[in-house]
Amino acid sequence: MLAMKILISLQLLGLTLLCVGIFHCQAWPRYTFVVEETPCRRLCSTKNILTVNGQFPGPTLYARTGDTIIVDVYNKGNRNITIHWHGAKQPRNPWSDGPDYITQCPIQPGGKFTQTIIFSSEEGTLWWHAHSEWDRATVHGAIVIYPKKGATYPFPKPHAEFPIILGEWWKEDIGQLYNETIQSGGDPNISSAFLINGQPGDLYPCSKPDTVKLMVDYGKTYLLRLINSAVQEILFFSIANHKVTVVGSDASYTKPFSSDYVTISPGQTIDLLFTADQSPNHYYIAAKAYVGGAGIVYDNTTTTAILQYNGNYTSTSTPSLPNLPSHNDTKASVHFTGSLRSLADKNHPVDVPRNITTPLLYTLSVNTLPCLNNSCAGPNGTRLSASVNNISFVDPSIDILQAYYYHVNGAFGTRFPNFPPFLFNFTAQDLPLYLQTPKQGTEVKILEYNATVEIVFQGTNLVAGDDHPMHLHGFSFYVVGWGLGNFDEDKDPLKYNLVDPPLQNTIAVPVNGWTAIRFKADNPGVWFMHCHLDRHMSWGMDVTFIVKNGKGLGAQILAPPPGMPPC
Repeated sequence: MLAMKILISLQLLGLTLLCVGIFHCQAWPRYTFVVEETPCRRLCSTKNILTVNGQFPGPTLYARTGDTIIVDVYNKGNRNITIHWHGAKQPRNPWSDGPDYITQCPIQPGGKFTQTIIFSSEEGTLWWHAHSEWDRATVHGAIVIYPKKGATYPFPKPHAEFPIILGEWWKEDIGQLYNETIQSGGDPNISSAFLINGQPGDLYPCSKPDTVKLMVDYGKTYLLRLINSAVQEILFFSIANHKVTVVGSDASYTKPFSSDYVTISPGQTIDLLFTADQSPNHYYIAAKAYVGGAGIVYDNTTTTAILQYNGNYTSTSTPSLPNLPSHNDTKASVHFTGSLRSLADKNHPVDVPRNITTPLLYTLSVNTLPCLNNSCAGPNGTRLSASVNNISFVDPSIDILQAYYYHVNGAFGTRFPNFPPFLFNFTAQDLPLYLQTPKQGTEVKILEYNATVEIVFQGTNLVAGDDHPMHLHGFSFYVVGWGLGNFDEDKDPLKYNLVDPPLQNTIAVPVNGWTAIRFKADNPGVWFMHCHLDRHMSWGMDVTFIVKNGKGLGAQILAPPPGMPPC
């Protein structure tokens, strides 16, 4: 292993001069991110958290469609870190994508990594976050991508816009929580609070003075850039007495539709318009957990901000709360998600793959692994695990991208199955215990360049059925179908939406249900796919794709930049 690491270091050094011309020949906008410990007081107590530039949430990045930006990331914190630019497709540039041990080794304390973020067709709201352990709980921020100069929104320009970042807060250190969870083999402790723009809101102790306020003028229309950065929960969101109009999701425009509430998965972004058309007063903006799985313990608190009208008026003593769906209202969750449609007009055409060359069926399961003397905190003394097609992903010791690019043998296998190895009634109430134990391994799925891919995600009821917000790096995908229960390969494709399906990078597969996505594998490189509930990702609900190079330089991975973090 030492010889392999030395070889890679020498190869990176030898390529430095070649890379300079590729990555630094233009005057691109440049940002500096300093990851550092910062004292932060919430819920009556203070703890140190990792932040970027001392801010929580971190700084917002601004770009236009087609821009490239540079971010110099300095790790002055106390543990390894990586940064992922969630939803940026990064054409031919997986080197700056960020997931640790997939496209890079982590930036060690005292280290630096200059990342190049290439935007292509994305337009709207994305976000960035740590992609190592669970540090994205505090290391995250918004990305705003405006239309190209001279272009406009496909809706009337709002009077102003607000980023709204939903999050979670634990009184204990998030690194300690991660380590305790991994060591115990059980579920993590539930969060102590949910957050709106870093603040719990005045329903929590010691939080009223810092409650976030959005100041609005009567009659004006505003754009909310909603981001769910929560580590473990899907959330319901609403504004008391105000409807919102959905106009975008995951940096892609949607057909506008009006709603009283929003369902938003961890990793997902949703752009919302609302008009301040109610009697001038104070109104709660609120969010709480949606948890569809039976028997799952969750944080049942509600975070709030205040929508406050400008002007002279006498406000009521207590703002009114919105009517959010109940915590386990799966019907409300899937109704909202199933209402998303691509804008699909002449300026925003839809290109859904029709002739599928690579059909895949991926089961998503919570599993268990045996523990010596039944000493773990999972069911019956087992260790909780998770899998895709019964394979629980294991991180390699060197990142997969470097191993692939430099032809390092033994770092990963290439036999990830296209279909589940066991066929059974995936959503039955009682399933045999032997199905709960997955295989463990570092297997990747190889895709041919320009392959047209359909993945049907099938949730299972092993151990505990749950929703699974699946995120694919390097691509956006069309969500062509979904349903509850088991996927029917004969009947369900007949109901696919191939006209205006939403284009997303994160989609919640409903509890004990299925979701079908399609994309074209036209981005060569190594790309991660995982559940964005971080406990499931850490337990192994992950797949790594390798998309082969195509013909011509424009269809091949860019050379690695100088200064890749060492393993």
